[in-house]
Amino acid sequence: MLKTLLVKNYALIDSLEINFHEGLNIITGETGAGKSILLGALSLILGYRADVSTIKDKAKPCVVEGTFNLDGHNLNTFFELNDLEYSNVTTIRRHISPAGKSRAFVNELPVTLAILKELVGQIIDIHSQHENLLLADGTFQLSVLDSFADNMDNLEAYCIVFNEYKNLNNEVSELKQKAQQAKADLDYLQFQLNQLTDVNLISGEDLELEKLQKQLAHAEEIKTALNTSSLLLNSEETSILTWLKEAETTITKIIGFHPMAESLAQRIESARIELNDIAHEIEIQNAGVDLDPKELEAVNQRLDTIISLQQKHHVSSVDELIELRDKLAEQVNEINTYDQTVDEKSRKLKDLHTAALKQAESISEKRISTSQQFEQNIKKLLTQLGMPHAKFEVKFETLPELRSWGMDKVSYLFSANKQVSLSELSKVASGGELSRLMLSLKSLMVKTKGLPTIILDEIDTGVSGGIADKVGNIINNMAQGMQVINITHLPQIASKGHHHFLVYKEHSNNTTRTQIRRLTPQERITEVAKMLSGEEVSEAAITNAKHLLDTE
Repeated sequence: MLKTLLVKNYALIDSLEINFHEGLNIITGETGAGKSILLGALSLILGYRADVSTIKDKAKPCVVEGTFNLDGHNLNTFFELNDLEYSNVTTIRRHISPAGKSRAFVNELPVTLAILKELVGQIIDIHSQHENLLLADGTFQLSVLDSFADNMDNLEAYCIVFNEYKNLNNEVSELKQKAQQAKADLDYLQFQLNQLTDVNLISGEDLELEKLQKQLAHAEEIKTALNTSSLLLNSEETSILTWLKEAETTITKIIGFHPMAESLAQRIESARIELNDIAHEIEIQNAGVDLDPKELEAVNQRLDTIISLQQKHHVSSVDELIELRDKLAEQVNEINTYDQTVDEKSRKLKDLHTAALKQAESISEKRISTSQQFEQNIKKLLTQLGMPHAKFEVKFETLPELRSWGMDKVSYLFSANKQVSLSELSKVASGGELSRLMLSLKSLMVKTKGLPTIILDEIDTGVSGGIADKVGNIINNMAQGMQVINITHLPQIASKGHHHFLVYKEHSNNTTRTQIRRLTPQERITEVAKMLSGEEVSEAAITNAKHLLDTE
């Protein structure tokens, strides 16, 4: 339950703190006093969007903080799953900076708004006037019935299977579409693959072929150069090697007479040995040069084939052609296995659909089996609210396809009078009737959901007199098992509260502030009397107020 609400720098509020209690907490005040402001501030810790325009002093942050008693509501697991520190008394705070930056905290630990909404959604239910419009919404109608039928765990399990089925169904559809398109391209892809495969490409061969092509094209020049070099180095008649040998012999003769002779002789010998080795290598290279026009033609043809493929596929190397060939092979293989993959996934899809359908049928059976009791409970509550001839019925239609909520389309049929046949709510119910019907639905929902707190924002719109008293009784009954915070303008309902708070405006120093305080028993009599007669409180109004409050 909500123990304390602290609001700072929000709209007309400088700073106020409210201590709420168990049972029925009533909030009243003149129109424009700020009751809606309180609800707006509270909505911030419920995860609603922050609006920087609501900050009173633009130089300071806005802070809204709520303290909740969570004891006995089994929220430990939620805190553990979201890495939050659990405490029976938990503090939730929302901080809005003047620049509009919003931060949320649970027990001083920062959380996202998604986590905040999920947590508070298990603690508080807020009903405001515009929610009556939800009565015409099929999703809301179904959620109320599911809440009454205790279908939530079944729906959660169903949604897991349904989402898996939906995702796989999308995957199979995309796969079939890709397969259809790919098969249309298969012949062309296969032709390209065959063309690249048949040439037996070898990584880097284009570079080697270019080298070989140059060598073969200049074979005659190469052979002439090698022959000439070989003759110069090692001919039988006059050669560099012969001259070097002769030079070495000549220098050796003066070794005994010249200090550098021995060193020079050694250097000449070293040069002769190196040149001899070079001459030998030239002979080997010369023997390897072949004047073969046929080989040159073969190399040219191979290069022409490679260059043609490179130009066709807009690449610049054999390695890129090989990479393309491998990709084409993967594509062709994928296309050839599409049918098998589609068949496998289709079988799994069928199994998932069967499982989801089975769960949806079970959920539907539970809805249908509890709908009669649901209808009876609503009729009973409507009778208590002064509508003894009201008729209420849940109409079921089976959808042609599974949806995220199952296989049912639900609509509420209603009639307030004997002579009027059942019809859709939006067509036959007045504002007051909608308010009473919504209150009936809410009273059933909160019991099945087990929420700690419900906040009712003028749910009594459109009712008055004796009906208002009966609405008050229903709200009072709700407060027997939970905390109810009820914002009302009707004295009959205000008098039912266990705790009564007054929202009012305070004017000082050219400033208007919204304030709230808990009324004493005597102040409460005066407030209810004002609600009965207006600002001028008569003795009759005081008497009536005492009667309503049962204080005579």
